[in-house]
Amino acid sequence: MYGEIITIGDELTSGRALDLNSRYAAKRLIDSGLKVTRITSVGDDREMVTEALKRAMEVSCFVIVTGGLGSTNDDITSEIVARALNRPLVLNEPMFQLIKSQLAALGMQMTPSLEKLAWMPEGSKVLNPGGNCSGFCINEEDVYLYFLPGVPGQMRYLMDKVVIPEILCRYDTLPVIRQRVLKLYGLDEPGIAELFKKLEEKTGDVVFGFYPKFPENHITLTLRGDDEPWVVSELDRVEIEIRSLLEPYLFARGDQEIEEVVGLMLLDRGMTLSAAESCTGGLIGDRLTNVPGSSRYFQGGVVAYGNDSKVDLLGVSPKTLEAHGAVSHRTVREMAQGIRRHFKTDLGLAVTGIAGPDGGTDDKPVGTVYIGLAAKKDLFSEKYRFWGKRKHIKSNTSMMALDWVRRYLNGDPFLPGI
Repeated sequence: MYGEIITIGDELTSGRALDLNSRYAAKRLIDSGLKVTRITSVGDDREMVTEALKRAMEVSCFVIVTGGLGSTNDDITSEIVARALNRPLVLNEPMFQLIKSQLAALGMQMTPSLEKLAWMPEGSKVLNPGGNCSGFCINEEDVYLYFLPGVPGQMRYLMDKVVIPEILCRYDTLPVIRQRVLKLYGLDEPGIAELFKKLEEKTGDVVFGFYPKFPENHITLTLRGDDEPWVVSELDRVEIEIRSLLEPYLFARGDQEIEEVVGLMLLDRGMTLSAAESCTGGLIGDRLTNVPGSSRYFQGGVVAYGNDSKVDLLGVSPKTLEAHGAVSHRTVREMAQGIRRHFKTDLGLAVTGIAGPDGGTDDKPVGTVYIGLAAKKDLFSEKYRFWGKRKHIKSNTSMMALDWVRRYLNGDPFLPGI
């Protein structure tokens, strides 16, 4: 059940593209009870690909290879494999006929570059014959080699529908592996490490992982065992321990995003929200409306970027702007009250700040942000200092603002200004 993953492409080793395929493949394999011992990325280089392939075959039961199966000159995976395994390249007739039929349906003619897709090492088995995406498999000395397209959508389809089911069929029993992801915001890595020291004697066999994903931090809990009820109950126990330490900062688990969590909380309480945005330029509204059905709780927003729009659309007093400036406690509070009044919502959320790279002063440097929240009987505001480039400041501001709503609905205190 031990396998390796090899991703091929100059775009990966040059940093022009993220290696999304290896991450997806590894997670899906591990979730299925299999084990990944190594992940290798190599460029479009014959010797490097050959070396990586031979090294993987020495210690692995299966190898997943992605990339280099296209029709361009730098798609040379099939040629490399044929040479490395001492198998001649042959025309796979079923694949050739499939390509011809698909071209005919589009009114196109066969070309040498498209015919190249049907040339594979001798003994290859076509994966997903008849489908819109395909790869091939070779059994070499009882090691199963799967060669998949580098296009993420095609690769994922074949992994889920073909590759993993085939691999699992070869094993009578597999250990149970379960993993949970807990998402945190507002606590940095050293802070998480300090809290985890308190858990060292309580975590048993559970393996922790820590993955920063700006502006969030993700914690993974992984446990392997022979008995699923025991694995699940042990993960439950450890998760409860973690929650007792991190509850104020823990906003979601699994694939949930902050905007989904906030939306569900608003729905559960029968409450509505509106947003007034300055420095984020509509990012909060964009995140909220990315959730299907968000019109049931998000009534609308205003991007009041200039001072005139803050006055005309939100009712911010010109005297407030003159005395305190657009980036201030008073202004963000009036923005929050104004947007709540305009849309007649239960909550009004507002942000204003200096996203940079220009516009900062000694008193209000780049990254200074004010967040405000207005309710029927409550009115809050807080000053923050965020770091990074313009997009990082905007992202952090939108995240903090949504987390304010989550915390308010939970009855938690807000995070202090950073």
